[in-house]
Order: sequence, then C-alpha cells, then structure tokens
Amino acid sequence: MRVIYNEQMADLAHLLGEMAGLAGSAMERATQSLLQADLSLAEQVISEGDRIAEMITDAEEKAFALLALQAPVAGDLRQVVSAIQIVNDVNRMGALALHVAKTTRRRHPNPALPESVHGYFAEMGRVAVNMGAGAKEVLETRDPERAAQLNQDDEAMDDLHKHLFTLLMDRDWKDGVAAAVDVTLLGRYYERFADHAVEIGRRVIFLVTGVLPPDEDPETVL
Repeated sequence: MRVIYNEQMADLAHLLGEMAGLAGSAMERATQSLLQADLSLAEQVISEGDRIAEMITDAEEKAFALLALQAPVAGDLRQVVSAIQIVNDVNRMGALALHVAKTTRRRHPNPALPESVHGYFAEMGRVAVNMGAGAKEVLETRDPERAAQLNQDDEAMDDLHKHLFTLLMDRDWKDGVAAAVDVTLLGRYYERFADHAVEIGRRVIFLVTGVLPPDEDPETVL
C-alpha cells in the first residue's frame, strides 16, 4: 500500500508541476498578444485553456482519491491537503492568463494598452512568467529555499504595480477612462498571478517542513 501511495503522490506532484508550467506559458503568450494586439495568439491562449481545465479536474480527482482510498494521516495527509490547495492556486493562475488574452480579444483590432504603459506590462509579463516557471520548479523539486525565493520575486511585481497605479492617478494621464480601466484590471491580473505563485511556494514549504510561513498578502486566497 505504501508503494502505491508513493507512486500516486509522485504522479500528482508531476501533474501539478506540469499545470504550473502551462499556466506560465499561457501568461507568456497572453502578454505577447496584449503587447502586439495579436488576436490569433490571444485565441490560442483561450482555446488551450480547456487543456488546463481538464488537468485541473484530473488533479482534483487524483487528490480526492488519495484521501478516500489511502486514508493518509500526519505527514501524508499534509501532502494531500497541500496538493488540493495548490490545484486551486494553479487554476487561478491559468484563469488570470485567460483574462489577459480575453482583454486583447475584446479590444481587437484596437490595442488594449496605450503605448505609455507598454514598458510596464512587458516587465510585469516577464516577472510573471519567471514566477510561473519558479512555481513549476518548486513543485517538482520541493525545495523550500527556492520556494521562499518566490516571495522575494513577488516584490518586483508589487513595485511595478504600485508605479503603474501612480501613473494612472497622474493628472497628466491622457489616454482616457476606458484605457485607464483596462490598465487597472490588467495590472491586477498580473499582480494576482504572482501572488498565487507565492502561495504555491508557501504551501510547498508547509508540505516539506510542516510549518506554514506567514501570509504577507491576505488577499492571495481570492
């Protein structure tokens, strides 16, 4: 029974890592579609969202099967419960990438972003993609030190988001209300994507050490 449990847990861990990698790839393509007003690329991200959704369902079924059939306790139970929570975080990351792509589609053939904020979103996209890759690495290696680094990486995203908000509040903003609304929402999508990557890191630390680091962003669960 122990061998079977270990095999099933390893299979679930691999699936979670693959899902995080796909979410990061989706955000990379969504960012490209946003910056280039590329409808075909946005449609590609949206259509591939079904694949992530199927994997989410598969991961949930595997996790609940472990609970029902293996009746884990102590450290094993911690692993399964953490996996269930991580599924939700990866699901949200994929959904946020879809939101970015759908914004590109909604505004096409016009660009969703004014030229004045392209640099911000290029950098926010870069940070988000790196954090998605980091989440994948952490899920595959279960390295608590690497997991803790995700919180440091998130500081760059938070700084970019704050600067972006300052730009929007400036009286010299000349790109109109509609653009300001789009930029506000898009900035939030990137910030939340990074927050969920941080949350994955926290859960991996808990999984490995049994100690859950303090949540420095109480909105992460949203």
